[in-house]
Amino acid sequence: MAGSPPQWLIDSVIYQVYPQSFADGNGDGVGDLAGILQRLDHLEWLGITTIWLNPCFASPFTDAGYDVADFLRVAERYGDNDDLVALIDAAHQRGMRVLLDLVAGHTSDRHAWFADSAARDDGVHADRYIWTSGRANRPPGFHPSPGGRDGCYLPNFFTSQPALNFGYARTDPDEPWRQSPDDPGPTANRAALREIMAFWLDRGADGFRVDMAASLVKDDADGTETARLWTELRAWLDRDHPDAVLLSEWGDPAAAVNAGFHLDFFLHFVGRAFRSLMDNGAGVQVPDWPPGPCFFDAEGMGSAVEFLDAWESATAAMKPGGLICLPTSNHDFPRLSCGDRNGEQLRPAMVVILTWPTVPAIYYGDEIGMRYVPGLPAKEGSSLGDTYNRAGSRTPMQWNTGPGAGFSSAPADRLYLPIDPAAGAPTVSAQRDDSDSLLHLVRQLIALRRDNPALGPAGDVTVLAGRTRAYPLVFLRGKGDQRFIVAVNPRRTPATAAVPGYEPVEPVITKGALWQEGQARLDGFGYGIWRLVDP
Repeated sequence: MAGSPPQWLIDSVIYQVYPQSFADGNGDGVGDLAGILQRLDHLEWLGITTIWLNPCFASPFTDAGYDVADFLRVAERYGDNDDLVALIDAAHQRGMRVLLDLVAGHTSDRHAWFADSAARDDGVHADRYIWTSGRANRPPGFHPSPGGRDGCYLPNFFTSQPALNFGYARTDPDEPWRQSPDDPGPTANRAALREIMAFWLDRGADGFRVDMAASLVKDDADGTETARLWTELRAWLDRDHPDAVLLSEWGDPAAAVNAGFHLDFFLHFVGRAFRSLMDNGAGVQVPDWPPGPCFFDAEGMGSAVEFLDAWESATAAMKPGGLICLPTSNHDFPRLSCGDRNGEQLRPAMVVILTWPTVPAIYYGDEIGMRYVPGLPAKEGSSLGDTYNRAGSRTPMQWNTGPGAGFSSAPADRLYLPIDPAAGAPTVSAQRDDSDSLLHLVRQLIALRRDNPALGPAGDVTVLAGRTRAYPLVFLRGKGDQRFIVAVNPRRTPATAAVPGYEPVEPVITKGALWQEGQARLDGFGYGIWRLVDP
């Protein structure tokens, strides 16, 4: 069994940085590593302990860097390898860790491995990708070789992202080209993952967020072979880099942790555990995501029950020591501030995310309530059909009150469009000056969590209200002699819950919330955190 996560991870508050949109250090209109370095003071002030960087490696950027052309070289638009090492060192000096994004399942079609593999079927890298043995009877989803090879390749996502060959979990007589996970090509790819991770760990990285972690071994219905692959890599990591961590984009924490990951996200694309909290149907329309009410709904149409049930099921099925990561949003789906969800509703949402027994992940800009912006032109593969354009979640960070929020407007064909703060967009500078802002609330919550382990993943949780009546949600957090009650009401109308037996309490962070005679009374969009004290 894999060892327990390092303590730094258990105590983490993760902050996701989208490099091209976070901070522009050289004024060319595109975010870069120099810009991130210049803004580390903001993250330190906020209380962030771990930074996750979306892919920053060499790429033609047909999918915003998730099409990697060289895993060992930083993209020129961001700087160079020395700049990344300098950023990691500077973060460490401020007490922050850095996770890099590992795109494990595919490369760019511009990668040297693919060029060799597509050229002929007997090259050095011939079996590094999934190829049919000819072009006749091409299976669904496969594409003809762009080189001299007589075969078709399987992409993982866009056609520019050929899937690396980690083998198939089962054979099929109609597809004799399927390889086993232990054939030479899959074995070479597993070794390459270790080499890539070791390269960056040796340069100071603290671990990896793994893209599409469940997708590596194909036709693996029960995940057995994929789990075997990651368990093998976790054993190597525990032996050679015991302080490093793996965070998976899997969306099924029990499966991911039991497969060797330290932690996994509750995500939007597996079940409704996350979407039942946050997804108000605005921003994107995906056929596989049937609409439904969410808990953070101003009209009070949702419930936290789906999330609570999924949470309990996942934690019961995970190996001891496994962790769940709960994000505010990310680069692939709408921000918390989306549609008619306004700033008042973001506050109770942040209270839940930062006091629930998970590792929280704040997507850049969510700490100030940056909005998902509909109707933007597609940029660098952001569009996934007519109704799912992710550009609205990738706009430049709103640092300042001037036009463009610190980003120049050029080159227009390479930038996610800046949003003019004059149109009402929130900025860091304005919220730093306002002690009642969302930014200051997030900072307060992070500090409270840091100083009280009862509010972290190691603390116990008991739901006191929110199962039989949807609003408010009230829960007890505890560890040792620390005990806190948290209550949130994300609907517009007031809500009350009877929770006798928890007296006396003292308020810690409250707004529109009152604890009185065993009742939590909350105004619309109210929230409260109370510390239980000895009578």
